[in-house]
Amino acid sequence: MITVIGSLKGGSGKSTVTFNLAIWLAMAERNVAVIDADPQATLTDVLEVRREERFQPMVERLDSAQMEDRGNLLAEHEEILIDVGTASMENLKLAVMIADRLLVPVPPSQADIWSTQRFLRFVDSVVGKRKPEILGFINRADTHHAVRESDEAAAALVSLPGIRHLKPRLSQRTVYRRSFSEGLAVFEQEPRGKGAAEWNALAAVLYANVLA
Repeated sequence: MITVIGSLKGGSGKSTVTFNLAIWLAMAERNVAVIDADPQATLTDVLEVRREERFQPMVERLDSAQMEDRGNLLAEHEEILIDVGTASMENLKLAVMIADRLLVPVPPSQADIWSTQRFLRFVDSVVGKRKPEILGFINRADTHHAVRESDEAAAALVSLPGIRHLKPRLSQRTVYRRSFSEGLAVFEQEPRGKGAAEWNALAAVLYANVLA
């Protein structure tokens, strides 16, 4: 399966989500590879840190040019994850065209809801009859119960046509930034922490077939 983690807005946490998904799938003994189709190359950087620190498992990184051969990607790997944004519109269009599904991290703000709406229109303009499944979830959610912005963003996401809202959320936690900078997934950094628990809930929804 080819899963594209993408959006039109920077700073939504695409690279962090892609990296954690890749490590989780590798730990589940899936044949997974990633493509860093964003010229900022944040995913490439964190994988290099992981390699230098000799953390296991490692994840294979493919060149973005390989997106042009969807058949070969699926023939050689069970799971492909593509991290892409608007820094390369050519890569974004190609990734959307070959995707089986799109995963959209949505930070809890009105601006991000508007950006998600534009992204859905963009996808419609790019794909033909073979439209990928589009999934969205709240990323960097508020951790204080008195702040309702995350709930409001989730309600808005539910109401958007063409995207399926996933209930598990990832919160705004220091452990995500710290683990990422060290080349570790959040569930490696703090296996019993709140971040790991919410991550596992999201992964269980995204890859229920892996756990069956």
